[in-house]
Amino acid sequence: MSDIAQNIGSIRQKIKEAQAKSPHAAPCVTLLAVTKTIETTKINQALAAGITCIGENRVQELLEKYEKLNTKDIHLIGHLQTNKVKYIVGKLTLLHSLDRLELAEEIEKRYSSAQNILSCLVQVNIAEETTKFGLKEDAVIDFIKAMEAYPHIKIKGLMTIGPLDAAGESIRPVFKRLRLLRDEIAALSLPGVEMTHLSMGMSLDYQIAVEEGATIVRLGGAIFGPRY
Repeated sequence: MSDIAQNIGSIRQKIKEAQAKSPHAAPCVTLLAVTKTIETTKINQALAAGITCIGENRVQELLEKYEKLNTKDIHLIGHLQTNKVKYIVGKLTLLHSLDRLELAEEIEKRYSSAQNILSCLVQVNIAEETTKFGLKEDAVIDFIKAMEAYPHIKIKGLMTIGPLDAAGESIRPVFKRLRLLRDEIAALSLPGVEMTHLSMGMSLDYQIAVEEGATIVRLGGAIFGPRY
């Protein structure tokens, strides 16, 4: 068994343990392999070991790898520039980083022309870090309500990135607040809006994220090892 396959097996076991510990855990958690800078041979090894979907950070890297990948279940988890939207039409299962009206307008324009729909998560900057993209928590509901004007965008949930300087239990409140925000939005029963997914948790904090309700965890180093 390869190191990648062993890592995946270990992660899945830890996810199960986290699910068993918490009443807030989702019954099904998707392990998204973050493949930034990872060569396609290693990505395909992960797919052969049971990974079903991958997450790329940059559009250019996604396009370079696209034809060589043994999956078309591809997520974009990084910041999306409006001038790159035209390149991803028809190539994404899920965008994790919808965070501004300007981007929504460009997605609507490109996807309506292609008669296609893009499933999106709204990125929330729960910790309000100046170095991170995403909407402030108190702006999210109004933003999602505004998405009714963009019929080629389907809201599927929320995403956040925990503070990089937070360790252990100190990151839990961030994930908890995203879950509570998800529940608040779900209770509004907004037309065409689904609060199916909470994308949160990375290699160092995914078990806490699972305990707090993550349905997608985004892991790179824990699967592939150090990049450098």
